[in-house]
Amino acid sequence: MRLSDALGPAFHELARDVFRHGHTHYDLAGGRGSLKSSAVSLMVPVLLVRHPEAHALVMRKVGNTLRDSVYAQYIWAVGMLGMESFWDARVQPMELIYRPTGQKIMFRGADDPMKIKSIKAPFGYIAVTHFEEKDQFAGRAEIRSILQSTMRGGDVFWNFESYNPPISRDNWANLDSREDRPDRLCHRSCYLEAPRDWLGEQFFLEAERLREADERAWRHEYMGEAVGTGGNVFEKLEVRAISDGELARSDRIYQGADFGWYPDAFAFIRAHYDAARERIYLLDEHYVNRESNSETGAWILARGYGDWPVTCDSAEPKSIADWRDMGIPARGAVKGPGSVAYGFKWLQTRTIVIDPARTPNAWREITGYEYERDREGRVVSGYPDRDDHAISALRYAFEPLFTRRSTRA
Repeated sequence: MRLSDALGPAFHELARDVFRHGHTHYDLAGGRGSLKSSAVSLMVPVLLVRHPEAHALVMRKVGNTLRDSVYAQYIWAVGMLGMESFWDARVQPMELIYRPTGQKIMFRGADDPMKIKSIKAPFGYIAVTHFEEKDQFAGRAEIRSILQSTMRGGDVFWNFESYNPPISRDNWANLDSREDRPDRLCHRSCYLEAPRDWLGEQFFLEAERLREADERAWRHEYMGEAVGTGGNVFEKLEVRAISDGELARSDRIYQGADFGWYPDAFAFIRAHYDAARERIYLLDEHYVNRESNSETGAWILARGYGDWPVTCDSAEPKSIADWRDMGIPARGAVKGPGSVAYGFKWLQTRTIVIDPARTPNAWREITGYEYERDREGRVVSGYPDRDDHAISALRYAFEPLFTRRSTRA
């Protein structure tokens, strides 16, 4: 069977990019029946046939899950391609060997990192890696460490990472996939894009039954959406690019700063507020460790941000004075009893538009900010006091608005 016939239609454009080496990294996310793992297992053997010097390494976090998952998936793939007579399947060690050349698709678990580091190709180099169930790995650092051991000795590489997005938006895999990287193509698919006869009628009946009974669970399990856990502090979020045109129309600016050194970060936020639509646009940030007041102040002035007041953490009067001496219109936050909770509630009732390219740290903090839970999983009252430096700067920025309103009330 031709590859184009074996691949689901949702993956045709992706395959074209892979075979012309449009990117090095490919992130494939989707719910049940999205065919993402099938697509990767079909493309990898073809890549090896087209590149006789290349080998592949396929990984899951735990080694004892390989045989009944990705190993079986790849055996299915070479069969679908009509290539089974050209491949030998071995279990000790677990690998598929292409008979004409001796190229290998090797299967390993990342629970034994020393074995990963010691893998050597019999010739050529490991050009292709596939991390199945990406979210089960410990984080980007673990995957990066493995790639540092495998991405060597050749000119071109392909790295595939496939996974079902975890329910929580702040799971590292979800956050990582939203990070803009020029060398990575992110692909999203769902069962509705798969040929109906491939999955079978019963699959669609079960999906529709869940959709009617629990749409939120259906969106997560079948559509592959990170719908949150119900514990996200900020729910009214719009994560997208903010255009230069929108930036130019930002005529009412609010700025805030949370002073920090190390390990706590210094955070400065510049934002626009559309009062008619109750929408906050995050325009820029400065998020650093170990910068003096003169350095952070110089950054603000160099960006031309001395044009609007900066509301700062009033616990740092000397820092505020330093900035004022530099010509920055800095002022201390009023705070007062109940001001923190009131500030959070004010922000929670507005839509916050976040562009990860403009304010990556605010995006990370806000999307990952969840209520704490007790041992039984119940939400604990109050707001977490952790990883909230950009959030505090944002709250200070808009204090003049919600303090005025609370006073009138």
